[in-house]
Amino acid sequence: MKKNGWKLLMILVVISLLIANCATLQDSASMSDVSQQTITISGAWALYPMMVRWAEEFHNKYPEVEFDISAGGAGKGMADALAGAVDIGMVSREIFPEEIEKGAFWISVTTDAVFITVNSLNPVLEELRSQGMSQEVLYGIYITGEITTWGQVVGDLDIQDPVHVYTRSDAAGAPATFAEYLGKKQEDLLGIGVYGDPGVLDAVIKDPYGIGFNNLNYAFDGSTGRAVQGAFIVPLDVNANGELDPDEWFESKGQAVRAVTEGFYPAPPARDLNLVTLGKPSGRIQEFIEWILTDGQDYVNEVGYISLSGEQLNRELDKIK
Repeated sequence: MKKNGWKLLMILVVISLLIANCATLQDSASMSDVSQQTITISGAWALYPMMVRWAEEFHNKYPEVEFDISAGGAGKGMADALAGAVDIGMVSREIFPEEIEKGAFWISVTTDAVFITVNSLNPVLEELRSQGMSQEVLYGIYITGEITTWGQVVGDLDIQDPVHVYTRSDAAGAPATFAEYLGKKQEDLLGIGVYGDPGVLDAVIKDPYGIGFNNLNYAFDGSTGRAVQGAFIVPLDVNANGELDPDEWFESKGQAVRAVTEGFYPAPPARDLNLVTLGKPSGRIQEFIEWILTDGQDYVNEVGYISLSGEQLNRELDKIK
């Protein structure tokens, strides 16, 4: 009996150890599962505010999915995605056509636009309100450098206040799209290079003679719907007739969105915003992107972006399924 008792005790100890070991393995597996639910995203400043909102809403629906999101420019997003450093890159426009051959998979998710920003104390502000700026004037400022005073901008050579030109120092969709509007590439843009969308806006706000360009959600204040304090957003004189026609004029974010949606604001500098992955996504990443193209579209206008057409959304969904 004593020997059998010891045997029974040893069996119980072994069973206890096995159970404990299995529990430890299950805990490790659970921790691994949790880590695998983290979706990493980097790239365009233009898409960053929208992506943060999408991630919040998706996490509310699927609490096991976490997100690690950073901006830094479309160039960084593309490089990170193709290097496998992140799951999803945010790219403001398909400005990297050669990258498609390297396995980049593209999905358009919303629409945005780049706007010209100047200081609200600009010396010719009233003229800019009535005239806007033509493509030819912007070409002279940013490409040839022939326009160096605000008097030249508005056609009054008695005004000698200098134009201080700001551009982006980082490879990004906004400068590439703006340069495309002028028939050039980002590296052709003149000006003092400043990092990031917020950086360019800050430089302009601090300089009464400054001019820059910003994406929709950086140029306009999300709470007021007006230009960010200290800035003025210059409409484009699209037909170059020296004055702003009713369809070209806008003052609020809602009016700017209408101009883009109805085609009065040209493309470029309006353009689609894209996600890019290394090869066709699967699993949770595919589910997240499909959700963006369906339920996630409910938040697009609310955050201040412009929805893709139903036809385009269906086309993007077909690509990813």
